[in-house]
Amino acid sequence: MSKQMLADYGQKVKVGNGSLNVYTEGNNVPTIVILSGAGVTSPVLEYRPLYQKLSDAYRIAVVEKSGYGMSKSTGTERSVQNMVNESREALLGAGIKPPYILAAHSYSGFEAIYWANIFTEEVSAVLSIDMGIPETAFEMEKALPPKKRAIMVNRTKRFYSKIQKKGILARILKKFTVNASGMLSANYLNNDEKKLYEELFYKNLTNKEIFEENMMMTDNAKSAAATGHLKVPAFFYISDMKTPVKHGSWREFGINYAKSINAEYKLTDKGHLMYSKIPEQMAADFKDFLKKVIQ
Repeated sequence: MSKQMLADYGQKVKVGNGSLNVYTEGNNVPTIVILSGAGVTSPVLEYRPLYQKLSDAYRIAVVEKSGYGMSKSTGTERSVQNMVNESREALLGAGIKPPYILAAHSYSGFEAIYWANIFTEEVSAVLSIDMGIPETAFEMEKALPPKKRAIMVNRTKRFYSKIQKKGILARILKKFTVNASGMLSANYLNNDEKKLYEELFYKNLTNKEIFEENMMMTDNAKSAAATGHLKVPAFFYISDMKTPVKHGSWREFGINYAKSINAEYKLTDKGHLMYSKIPEQMAADFKDFLKKVIQ
């Protein structure tokens, strides 16, 4: 990605009342579609450590959802149905046709399940980058019911508004906010890209889509669960992330889900943002898995 391209990376595809940014890398098919977790500053820059290790064998497509990265708001509700259909529309608009391999991080696990089960002819496999699964969301709702979640989301929004001012609070918390995944301190991005990454973080921090996704988590988990468990081959990377649940754990729910669909899985202690810590290992495991299941 050259300096000239920084301000306008990817291809803008008109979707709804806005546009979604689609970035591609590599030429081999099928295409691995990177689906980002909730609130990711710039999916194109954020997931680079991992997808650059995959683009020698597969074409990579990163779809930046409404309100993320370089995308503009589509103006639609953040239902899993809308998010999936908008990603599908953006890919086709960018000339990228199925079949797809969905690589889903965190919240986008709901999208991957819904997409793979509803549009079965489009999806060959799913790669879980510690993706969220419906059962975890249902347990989290017990600990954080809608009214409490709304209070928490509003508090978070006010807090983010303060950080967005880039004052002393933002500087103190930099390690836990803009540099949570370590992208600003690692060597995956050059200086210009790091500057852009930081600019996009503060620009997108309080976008309405981020908070609406949070409020709709249980509804989206239900929509995904209503389609059944994943019906395509899958490989799960599962972290030991801490979540507000009364029974079970993020890891336990992930393992149980993977076992229920006979998926391969690997456990890691590198955290929920593992893609920036062990990209080489993840890419190697994903490639080995895909060689076995993709004809």
